[in-house]
Amino acid sequence: MGTRTFWGVLLVVLGCASLFYTGISYPHRVTILHIGSLVATANRTKTIPLSPVLGIVVIVSGGALLAWGRRRRAA
Repeated sequence: MGTRTFWGVLLVVLGCASLFYTGISYPHRVTILHIGSLVATANRTKTIPLSPVLGIVVIVSGGALLAWGRRRRAA
């Protein structure tokens, strides 16, 4: 398997995964109250949304790498 084929397959898999997941969530600690030595914090969840268009673009670019890798090998 060539380098282009490897990256093409990887991009197609990541593009398909991004179509199934709507976003990436991660915990974030927020300071609610800060009076002297008294500190109150809360855990909040932030989400980075993933657009379906991004997934489609990644799949198409991975497919292009796969096609380019096969065309180079056949020639």
